Amino acid sequence: MEDDAPVIYGLEFQARALTAQAAETDAIRFLVGTQSLKFDNQIHIIDFDDENNIINKNVLLHQAGEIWHIGASPADKSVLTTCYNKTSDSRVLSCAAVWKMPSDWEMGSHESSDDSAHNPQALELLCRLDDTTHGNAACVLWEPMGDGKRVISLADNHALLWDLQESSTQATVSNIASLEGKGQLRFTSGKWSPHHNCSQLATANDTAIRGWDLRTMRLVHPSYRNARRLLLKLRHHCGQMATLYNSCCTSPQEQSQIYCIENAHGLLVRELDFNPNRQYYLASCGDDCKVKFWDIRNVQEPVKTLEEHSHWVWSVRYNHSHDQLVLTASSDSRLILSNMVSISSEPFGHLVDDEELSEGEDIHKDEKTKEPLKDSIVSTYEEHEDSVYAAEWSSADPWLFASLSYDGRLVINRVPRTLKYHILL
Repeated sequence: MEDDAPVIYGLEFQARALTAQAAETDAIRFLVGTQSLKFDNQIHIIDFDDENNIINKNVLLHQAGEIWHIGASPADKSVLTTCYNKTSDSRVLSCAAVWKMPSDWEMGSHESSDDSAHNPQALELLCRLDDTTHGNAACVLWEPMGDGKRVISLADNHALLWDLQESSTQATVSNIASLEGKGQLRFTSGKWSPHHNCSQLATANDTAIRGWDLRTMRLVHPSYRNARRLLLKLRHHCGQMATLYNSCCTSPQEQSQIYCIENAHGLLVRELDFNPNRQYYLASCGDDCKVKFWDIRNVQEPVKTLEEHSHWVWSVRYNHSHDQLVLTASSDSRLILSNMVSISSEPFGHLVDDEELSEGEDIHKDEKTKEPLKDSIVSTYEEHEDSVYAAEWSSADPWLFASLSYDGRLVINRVPRTLKYHILL
């Protein structure tokens, strides 16, 4: 089998939730969550054997409901979060929870994978991240490079910062940020920045992208809003209220919001991702079929725009090590790998120190460092036959990635070897 040939795995049910197991840096492992209305949903643990090009699987039951989002703890490979739908009193509720895999799942994953599919074990519920006063959960974000003790859940128009305690069996809300404005504002997605000591969050709602400072988020008592409305009315009738208004009527949103890109996309913004090597660079994608790259210090215009997809773009992902490599997934059934080298941390390619060069290599060095390399589309992958809702890079191998389409097809691909060697050498 060719080294660059894709490896395909088919799930029995429809699916759209995919993540790499962040705490696992030795094995190539992905987690997939299913969506079924008739049967118990499942978490498929996919291990990829890179040497033999084969997939080993293990299946765990997720009986709470159909899975819309999944996240893996960066510190404990047995802990994960899901956002799922459940029916209550003829209403569909979107909930979030923290789960733990059975203690013996990994030992038997390769020995009896068929048995695990027919007689799967169930996930252990550690705690729920539900707060009915704040609405339906859209996603849960783990603190990047953290100790697995802090998560953020986006629920309707609220971003809730949770502290996980007692081995994740208890969760308490420590801070909240809320969208304020006309209409029914609702977060669609978010990304916790790995930069600035993990103190910033980017969120998407409708066509806008907003940045938040987690250090100035705060819990607000319900009476706060009533007092604020009263002061707003009084300030027009009493000049002495100005000082009190300025100190009390600044909303939590105004205090914690860092930047706002009002019309980042022409239609709904679907997904965000931060450049792992350039702290001010953010990628976004949306229903306008575009992928945009932003410098959050100047958000008037994107620094780069891609228009390679013909339908909604659901996912954008930077490579964790080589930030010029960007994956985008779309409901046009295609996955595209782009080489965005001009806005990467190495726009001139890999630069070698003078001491490492021999005399005969000096000329070649000068040729390589004259001008930035050009951006390009590396490859378009068309192994899917349905909408591709998710794409993720492996946390163990920077040259390998997985994509998931709604029909339950998981495809594992590699960065082409020619590009890999070009980046490394």
